[in-house]
Amino acid sequence: MEQDLLASDPQELAEAWAARRAEWLRVQAVLKASGWSVYEPERDSVGSAWAAERVARREQALAAHAAHVKQRRAAADEVQAEVWVPAGPGRLLRQVAARAGLRPQEVLAQLAARLVVDDNGAVSVEAFVPSR
Repeated sequence: MEQDLLASDPQELAEAWAARRAEWLRVQAVLKASGWSVYEPERDSVGSAWAAERVARREQALAAHAAHVKQRRAAADEVQAEVWVPAGPGRLLRQVAARAGLRPQEVLAQLAARLVVDDNGAVSVEAFVPSR
C-alpha cells in the first residue's frame, strides 16, 4: 500500500492520493449516516465488497505474473531456429514428413530431441521413425 504512495510517476501519485481521499470521504459519510462512532469495515457492505474485489484482483495479478515467469523460464531453455536445407535433403525431409502426417519442422524438432553428443563432441541421432 505504501509502495503506491512512492510511485515515480507524478500522475500515478496524484491518482493514488485522489482515490484515497475519495475513500476517506466515503467512510466519513458512512459514519455520519449510520451514527457509528468508530468505523467498522465488516459492517460497511460497500467497503467490504471493494476490499474483496481488490484482493481478488491482486490474487489474479499474482497468478498471472507467476504463470508468465514460469513460461519465460521454460522458453529460456528452448531454441528456435530457421534452417535452410539443401534441395536434395529437403525433398527427403518433406517425403518423410508427409508419410508421418507431420510438417517438416516437426520432423526436425523430433530429430533435435534425439540428439546425442559423445565425449569427443560428435553429434549423432539413432535411427527413428517420426510420429505424431
